[in-house]
Amino acid sequence: MSTTPEHDARVAKLTFASVYPHYVTKVERKGRSEQELLTVIEWLTGFDEAKVQELIEKNVTFETFFERATLNEHAPLIKGVICGYRIEEIDTPLTRQARYLDKLVDELARGKKMEKILRKPA
Repeated sequence: MSTTPEHDARVAKLTFASVYPHYVTKVERKGRSEQELLTVIEWLTGFDEAKVQELIEKNVTFETFFERATLNEHAPLIKGVICGYRIEEIDTPLTRQARYLDKLVDELARGKKMEKILRKPA
């Protein structure tokens, strides 16, 4: 599935610091914790809590955030629709990676069990 160049540019320019508080609000409103959110972020990106805080303080863009990340080898197991896009069909790597994170946050907020969110091959 092709996203538009404008959409991809918007995703690339978003700052992680501007989105992170929305992730926290979303999961906490549904009874999950910021610590669980950090666990999900670490699983996907390899960033521990201190690194996440550093990236927030440096106000990095999603482009920089994912350039510095070591994506989990099982991330391609994240499938489904988020923000109107089927993740596994998104052509642009950065946009797909950002949607991986969105999908994991959404699953956490919906109450999915952590062992299901942190995918492992069958």
